[in-house]
Amino acid sequence: MRCGQGIEARQVDELFINIDPIQAGGRLTADAMKAVVAYGDGYSVCDNCRKPNRLDYIAKPPIAEFHKDVAKWLNMDAVRTVPGARRGFQAVAHTYVNKGDPVLLTSLSHYTEFLAVEESGGIAREIPANDQKLVTPDAAAEKIEAVKKEFGRAPVLAFIDHVDYQYGNMHDVAGIAKVCHQYDVPVLYNGAYTVGILPVDGKAMGVDFVVGSGHKSMAAPAPSGVLAATAEREKEVFRTTAIIGDVTNRKFGIKEPEMMGCTLMGVTLVGMMASFPHVKERTKHFDKELANHQIVMDALLSIDGTKCLSEYPRKHTMTRINTIASFDKVAESHKKRGYYLQSALEEKGITGVIPGATKVWKFNTYGTTRKQAEYLGRAFVEIAKENGLAVKG
Repeated sequence: MRCGQGIEARQVDELFINIDPIQAGGRLTADAMKAVVAYGDGYSVCDNCRKPNRLDYIAKPPIAEFHKDVAKWLNMDAVRTVPGARRGFQAVAHTYVNKGDPVLLTSLSHYTEFLAVEESGGIAREIPANDQKLVTPDAAAEKIEAVKKEFGRAPVLAFIDHVDYQYGNMHDVAGIAKVCHQYDVPVLYNGAYTVGILPVDGKAMGVDFVVGSGHKSMAAPAPSGVLAATAEREKEVFRTTAIIGDVTNRKFGIKEPEMMGCTLMGVTLVGMMASFPHVKERTKHFDKELANHQIVMDALLSIDGTKCLSEYPRKHTMTRINTIASFDKVAESHKKRGYYLQSALEEKGITGVIPGATKVWKFNTYGTTRKQAEYLGRAFVEIAKENGLAVKG
C-alpha cells in the first residue's frame, strides 16, 4: 500500500506492539485519526477566524475553549499551543535570557533545552545528577550558589525535567522549584514525558511554566505541544506586539511575538483537541500502566546478567536497560551480531528497540494492555532461552 510519490503506508502500530520510547504516548486515538482527515488542509481551522484574528480566540472548532480546558487541567492560568515542546522552551528562553545570562539546566536535560538557551545567547550551567541519576533540591541549591559565585548573580531561568529522557527517572520538581524561587529564579517544568501521561498540577509543584509535547505524550500529530504559564508570567511570555511600521504606521493588534502571531494550526491542533478527552481520562489510570510495565521488567530482570539502569522500583513506563551481560553476549557470536534481538522481536510482532542495540537501550510500555505486557515479558524470556541465556524462576 502506497500513499503517492513512493511513500509506503506506515502500519507499525497496526502490525506490531510498539515499545519505542518516544512513540508510546503519541499514538493517535481513533477520534484524532478522523480529525486528521477532516482538517488536513493547512488553514482548515481558520474558516471562522474573526476579530481579534488570533488562533486561540477561534470558537468553531472550539479552539478557545480547548485552551481554557488545558489550562484548568494543568492548574495553570494561561495556555498556548505550540509546534512541539521545543518551541515552548524557545519562547520562554527568548523572553528571559539575554546574551551572557546564566541559565540552569540539569545533566539530564534534553538537547532542545540547551539549544533554546544557546539561541538566546545564554550560558548553560547544569545541576549534576547523583549516583542514582536523580536531580535533587540540594544539588540545585549548590549549583545556584556556584553560579552566583561565578557570575555575581543567580540564573535568570531554570529548565527542570520531571521525567528525563535518558533514564525515565522522576525528579523532585516541587523541591527544586522551591529552591529556585528562594533565589527568584523562574522555573520551566519540562513535561514532555508527563503531560498527557500522568496527572500534572503546575501550581502544586510551584512552577512558572509547564511545557508538554503533543506528539510525544498527548496522542497528537507532530509537531505539537503546549506551553502553560502562571498569571504573573503570562503577561511576560505572552506579551502582545508593540512594533509599528515606519512607512505605513501599521500595528498588529494582539498578536504575540513569541507565538509569531498564531501558533499551532490545522491538523496538528485539531488532532490534539480530538484526543484530549481520552488523554485526560488516561492520566487517571497511570497506576495500571506502571503495573503492566512491571510485568515486563520482572521478565527482563529474570534474565541473568540484565540490569535496570533507571531508578527502581520504576515510577515511569520508559526505562533504560543494560543487557551487556545477557543479550550482548549472544551478539558476540550470533551471525546477525547485534541485530539478532531486533529481528527476533519483530518475528514475534514487537518493534521499537533500536536496531543493533544489545548493550544499553530504552523501551516504553505505555499504552499496552495487561495481555500485551505479559506477551512482551514472555517474548524476551523466550528469546533469552533460545539463545542459551540463563533465566531465573
